[in-house]
Amino acid sequence: MAWMTYISHWFEQDDWYEGLQRVNMSQVRQVGLLAAGCQPWNRDVCAASGDRFAYCATLAIYVYQLDHHYNEFKLHAIMSEHKKTITALSWCPHNPDLFASGSADNLVIIWNVAEQKVIAKLDSTKGTPASLSWCWNAGDAVAFASHRGPLFIWTISGPDSGVTVHRDAHSFLSDICMFRWHTQKKGKVAFGHVDGSLSIFQPGNKSQKHVLRPDSLEGTDEEDPVSALEWDPLSTDYLLVANLHRGIRLVDSESLCCITTFSFPSAAASVQCLAWVPSAPGMFITGDSQVGVLRIWNVSRTTPVDNFKLKKTGFHCLHVLNSPPRKKFSNQSPTKNHYTSSTSEAVPPPTLTQNQAFSLPPGHAVCCFLDGGVGLYDMGAKKWDFLRDLGHVETIFDCKFKPDNPNLLATASFDGTIKVWDINTLTAVYTSPGNEGVIYSLSWAPGILHFLKHGKNGIFCIAWSHKDSKRIATCSGDGYCIIRTIDGKILHKYRHPAAVFGCDWSQNNKDMIATGCEDKNVRVYYVATSSDQPLKVFSGHTEKVFHVRWSPLREGTLCSGSDDGSVRIWDYTQDACINILSGHTAPVRGLMWNTEIPYLLISGSWDYTIKVWDTREGICLDTVCDHGADVYGLTCHPRRPFTMASCSRDSTVRLWSLTPLITPLQINILADRPWEEILGNTDSAIEQGAPPLLCGKVSRDIKQEIEKLSGNLRVKKLRWFSECLSPPGGSDNLWNLVAVIKGQDDSLLPQNYCKGIMHLKHLIKFRTSEAQELTTVKMSKFGGGIGVPTKEERLKEAAQIHLRLGQIQRYCELMVELGEWDKALSVAPSVSVKYWKKLMQRRADQLIQEDKDDVIPYCIAIGDVKKLVHFFMSRGQLKEALLVAQAACEGNMQTFHVSTPKGPSFSDDIYKEDFKELLQEACRELAEWYFQDGRAVLAACCHLAVDNIELAMAYLIRGNELELAVCVGTVLGEPAAPATHYALELLARKCMMIPAWDLAADLLLMTPDSELQLVKLCAFYPGCTEERNDLHEKCKLPTVEECMQLAETAHADGKIFETIKYYLLSQEPEKALPIGIDFIKEHISSSDWTLDTIYPVLDLLSYIRTEKLALHTCTEARNELLILCGYVGALLAIRRQYQSIVPALYEYTSQLLKRRKVSVPLKIEHLSEELDAWRACTQIVNPSSEDSPYTPPSDSQRLVYATLLKRLKEEPLRGIVGPDYVTGSNLPSHSDTHISCLTGLKIQGPVFFLEDGKSTISLNDALMWAKVNPFSPLGTGIRLNPF
Repeated sequence: MAWMTYISHWFEQDDWYEGLQRVNMSQVRQVGLLAAGCQPWNRDVCAASGDRFAYCATLAIYVYQLDHHYNEFKLHAIMSEHKKTITALSWCPHNPDLFASGSADNLVIIWNVAEQKVIAKLDSTKGTPASLSWCWNAGDAVAFASHRGPLFIWTISGPDSGVTVHRDAHSFLSDICMFRWHTQKKGKVAFGHVDGSLSIFQPGNKSQKHVLRPDSLEGTDEEDPVSALEWDPLSTDYLLVANLHRGIRLVDSESLCCITTFSFPSAAASVQCLAWVPSAPGMFITGDSQVGVLRIWNVSRTTPVDNFKLKKTGFHCLHVLNSPPRKKFSNQSPTKNHYTSSTSEAVPPPTLTQNQAFSLPPGHAVCCFLDGGVGLYDMGAKKWDFLRDLGHVETIFDCKFKPDNPNLLATASFDGTIKVWDINTLTAVYTSPGNEGVIYSLSWAPGILHFLKHGKNGIFCIAWSHKDSKRIATCSGDGYCIIRTIDGKILHKYRHPAAVFGCDWSQNNKDMIATGCEDKNVRVYYVATSSDQPLKVFSGHTEKVFHVRWSPLREGTLCSGSDDGSVRIWDYTQDACINILSGHTAPVRGLMWNTEIPYLLISGSWDYTIKVWDTREGICLDTVCDHGADVYGLTCHPRRPFTMASCSRDSTVRLWSLTPLITPLQINILADRPWEEILGNTDSAIEQGAPPLLCGKVSRDIKQEIEKLSGNLRVKKLRWFSECLSPPGGSDNLWNLVAVIKGQDDSLLPQNYCKGIMHLKHLIKFRTSEAQELTTVKMSKFGGGIGVPTKEERLKEAAQIHLRLGQIQRYCELMVELGEWDKALSVAPSVSVKYWKKLMQRRADQLIQEDKDDVIPYCIAIGDVKKLVHFFMSRGQLKEALLVAQAACEGNMQTFHVSTPKGPSFSDDIYKEDFKELLQEACRELAEWYFQDGRAVLAACCHLAVDNIELAMAYLIRGNELELAVCVGTVLGEPAAPATHYALELLARKCMMIPAWDLAADLLLMTPDSELQLVKLCAFYPGCTEERNDLHEKCKLPTVEECMQLAETAHADGKIFETIKYYLLSQEPEKALPIGIDFIKEHISSSDWTLDTIYPVLDLLSYIRTEKLALHTCTEARNELLILCGYVGALLAIRRQYQSIVPALYEYTSQLLKRRKVSVPLKIEHLSEELDAWRACTQIVNPSSEDSPYTPPSDSQRLVYATLLKRLKEEPLRGIVGPDYVTGSNLPSHSDTHISCLTGLKIQGPVFFLEDGKSTISLNDALMWAKVNPFSPLGTGIRLNPF
């Protein structure tokens, strides 16, 4: 196992490793990502292979992968290694894990997607690799060419590795637009040129250079570049060519003649890209360059078979997936005569008209548009499976939240557009038309919807005065900072000796403005006087100063960032630099003060990092490396002061939660501590060593509002602080649902409530009232031509005769055979309702088999809700499934009871119960979908929507949203109590790490029957005897000295548990070890032991203080304790279904058994037997991959697994079964790739460092490990605390 090689050296040393330092997890958590759009500059910037597709932003490649369970594509990785614009992308035809990319800095890179790493690099290619492609005729060779050629071939490995020049493909007379290898004919390659001609090379044949120009160009100098070029997959010689203005031709590369010229409906249409549809021979699709029209063609017709307008902006490139998403769903296995293709559209039955048969090519097209939009279009069903609209395609220089709405974020980019995003849904709500030039800076007007855009003439910064909304400052490369009124009148022109890059209005004095200048100085001006001289000039930076920012909380304090890599803090009143923050290794760009914690400052730099500073002592609290390029803008909204947005040259916007930086403060709120431990004033908060206190406007407002209220203040306080501290993405939604469950009047719900997850009692009401969504299930318009019916006349005639003879059933069957279902169904009721219903069911089954939306009305008409809900679930349309199930529960679905003897009332109740079960099932699926997407809060919302409080709480805990779980659980009261108490226990463990022992005790005292938890807390407390006695007193436990006597008495009486408990609380806790360990060893030696008999003792023992466990006299006992905790941890992990860590826990236990001197009744062979049995018996429930062959477990394995389950019993907290998955787990970062020492795989999402400071595991694995085995995976005896 990869795991052993990483940390086997830990197990070698029997003595505890001295001087270990616990390395903190990152304090700043990534909670959202706005991916970049697809760049519109180069041709081959999207590619696909198997169940992945990729597209290029300017500097990074985005890889999406099909999630088979939900049948949808998810962002899998962001590959960024190129420093200049990426020029082309090509997927390896022989290995779906490899692709190649080229960039403008003359670099070609080979990537492995599965491992997300670079496997080969070719630097300084001769000329820019403008086009590039894997060679189809060689295993691992990539060909690339600059605009003029020649064609280079880079053999990546093997005896012939290196770069060679193609024998014939050089000395071209016109630039190359693109080239394509033939997929079957070895070594055959075609080039398309800017002058409209083609060049074709084939080993053993004469080279054909610059042939086949469009006829109308022959003999002229006019250029009409080749915009697309593809070999016909079914022919060795045919080639499809598109010229930008002269349309599409099918040409023969052997005889050099044009076979077909295709014509467009209008002369204005021009083709930007084309692709063959592999699943439909002879069919291809094209994308128009002006408007997003997708056209479907067949080589046998010169005009398009069908046209769809998909978007207003033109296409940039197209790629058809060769194996479209597979469907999980099938209610009968397809038989020969019931043929369905692997795609989402059945192959048209032969009875369709000529035109209709043409117009349904099965398959999915990856479409990239000129505005950066990227989507996956299902051509058969005519719908988007996935659309990522409106991403920026270039560096984003600035981002700002809208002053009166913390959910709207504006971004300004080098691509000349400004976009406004809803950060809850991470979608664009507005985009400026573009063509504004480069936009470096933006500023919202206070309270006004407009914002100003500047960018021409090198205006670097714009700042709107928030104290006086009529004044705007701009600064520019001409050395002026100009103050204007809103109507353009100039009030002041402050001249600087060089370019001015930054300006900022003071938030405390409306007439004060600071500037940052290329001459390395910071200046402060006073706008109320007529003087154009600065009041103060601060010098100290050694390179140019870029941005300046006034502190919102500390009057007269400002910071500046410079190209010298430092941030300086200046005090205007002292005329001095009061601190220098050093740590960045490149120029500093982004700067942001926190609006609640006066000493917290955040900076972003060209070194790709964001740093969080405590400006009191000048120390860096955290460094975030997730951006893949220079970080420019940082912003947060005062109403949500601990949610930050950042933007970068990597074209992404990322959202961060800063709440982990103020954990003790958050817990003070939960523990209902007095106001002075939550709120403070700036002066006391900036004293060195003072704990964090909230000093901003939002927290003061909350306090004032609460003091006005009467009644249950705690509920309001928890909710308001939770909304202020939680990141976006569901917390508001969650609190709205809590209010509904607590019986709040519907009229008090906010306006945007119906946009989120609603309580089911509102779902139908709201949906019905939205007229445009009256029919939530949107019917697709199928069929595309007029076409004359060409049916078998004989059958038709027979059917007419049967009809006239009154043999209706026979007529119906013939009509079905002819595919005319509607005629059959319209007369079927005259046979009998039962027959009609049967026929409807047959039609529904057939449509489900073909995966057509047309099935929906059939299922609803016959009241087959179950079939419809499962149909939606199979397609990943979980919200639709939920809606139908709820409608059925509310009695909106007509259910036919054909000949029910027992009377309708009885069956109605049965149906009601069925529907309720269906509803719960649909909710569980939707919640699980959100949860797997790293959105635990929205998953909890799904369960609250159907009043399932227990599961809602469980999802919050599994997402490690502990503070939110306690807040919500406290408000929900009794039904949430067991989960709230568990969350409080985990939070108390978190407090031990801060360390905040008093707080931990307060949290535990909030739970009933907390004595045992308090014992564990006091046992682990490392203070001196006096301090320990103080904590004992607070926890209502006997003193340390009394505990010693109590332990000896209990020992004499043979009370094992009491003995261990009191020894752990005494001065000599190590005396508990042999007693507890012997008790456990004796139990597991018998054959019928269960987990519940030994776990309480083992759990208690694990709280022995680390320094006592590390004593040399305890070596053997320590090793035995670690082994038993490892083994019991593995069993608990099986019980809780923590699949990902079960093998690692078994492996860990075996390694310890192998390498340490111990005598425990466990054998390595026995452990591997149990692990194999677990693997064999659980793969039935959860096949690991779709293709791996399934081998059933043997009888002996079944027996071992059955014995294991008997030992485990049920998990007491039912809901928390299943893996943990924290917010942001699915967000790919650009940062250093960390390899997990448990799995040997790359970690996606947050990383947790183990105590050696080098080894890492994913935060999800760390949380699960700590819940079942308290000790670190390194075998050191240090407790793991990732909460």
